[in-house]
Amino acid sequence: VQKVEEQLAGLRIARRSVPSEEPAYLLDIDTSTAAQPQSGCFVAVSCSSESVRVYDRETLRFLREYRGQPGLLSGVRFARACDSLVFSACSQGTVRCWDVRSASQKPVQVFSGYPSNVFISFDVSCNDLIVCAGTEKVEKDTFLVFWDARGVTDCASATKEPLGVYSESHNDDITKICFHPIEPNLVVSGSTDGLVNVFDINKDNEDDALISTCNSDSSVSSLGWSGQDYKQVYCTTHDEGFCWWDMAQLDTEEPITLLHVLDVRESVCAENHGLHYLVGGLYHEKAGKLFLIGGTNTGNIHLISCGTDGLSLVGTLCGGHSATVRSFCWSPMDESLLTGGEDAQLLLWKPGAVERSLTKKASLKISSSVQKRVRVHNTSLKSRKK
Repeated sequence: VQKVEEQLAGLRIARRSVPSEEPAYLLDIDTSTAAQPQSGCFVAVSCSSESVRVYDRETLRFLREYRGQPGLLSGVRFARACDSLVFSACSQGTVRCWDVRSASQKPVQVFSGYPSNVFISFDVSCNDLIVCAGTEKVEKDTFLVFWDARGVTDCASATKEPLGVYSESHNDDITKICFHPIEPNLVVSGSTDGLVNVFDINKDNEDDALISTCNSDSSVSSLGWSGQDYKQVYCTTHDEGFCWWDMAQLDTEEPITLLHVLDVRESVCAENHGLHYLVGGLYHEKAGKLFLIGGTNTGNIHLISCGTDGLSLVGTLCGGHSATVRSFCWSPMDESLLTGGEDAQLLLWKPGAVERSLTKKASLKISSSVQKRVRVHNTSLKSRKK
């Protein structure tokens, strides 16, 4: 574990993407898993400009952009089996799927919800069979909507209707959905109602499907699975809290709560840098250890180790971003980290990497003008709120 912590703290910038002409916040990142070892991987990024951008994973070279989706995007996910298919949910009640090898702006598949659905979260099961999206609350209703994702590439023009919905288990916006990494029938959802629900979707109805309800006492901002065989569930909250539960204890007398921290900013004092926010969690399978990723408004990234006895700072990645980091993606294959932020930069961090000075100077020069524009936008928002 100590070696892994040292390795994480030793991550250095290996690549920066060339800044886009239209700067946008990078809100979510996912990478494809190469079908063949020699084939390249892709990175997909959902942006505040309502588009999905695709990059080459190794070089961070920009490949293409999918625009024209109606409404705000929430999340990007690659299919596991087919490394060229990427999904994204949008606020206009659809989940769309593109083939990143194609420059066509037409999705290969559209999963449509019900008329009032505004999707703000989604995920795809680990066997690529089911897509699930969570809605904002409309009047008194909030839904988890499910579709059959089979045959995505076979029926290019088809719009898929939902298989069904869960409507009883949350009573506010469903902010996060995360399928189990190895058991395709398990899915966890989190909401602004503070509840984190685990479902077994193989069951016939919603009541039977609901295995567990955990209460975070706050609005859920991110969640995931951790632990041996991924039997644990964790979440972070919009007021920077952290909860961690052990589903293996459900049928025992043992308490299922492993750790509940009301405000991580107070419990992890990152020296003078401070901790301003959490981005999410990262389960390091090799070390069998859960880490949190947080940061500062000036772009420093804090890596935080989670133990049942509390949280501790492992290291800080500096010199990369110049504004709030909004998204990251961990790659266990080469133990690298991708990060994206409000400074419109996409960075690849690798253990002990050395950034090529030439590209660094060029990209920093361009990105500083980008940052100025983004920052002005940022500060005007702040002053308006006041």
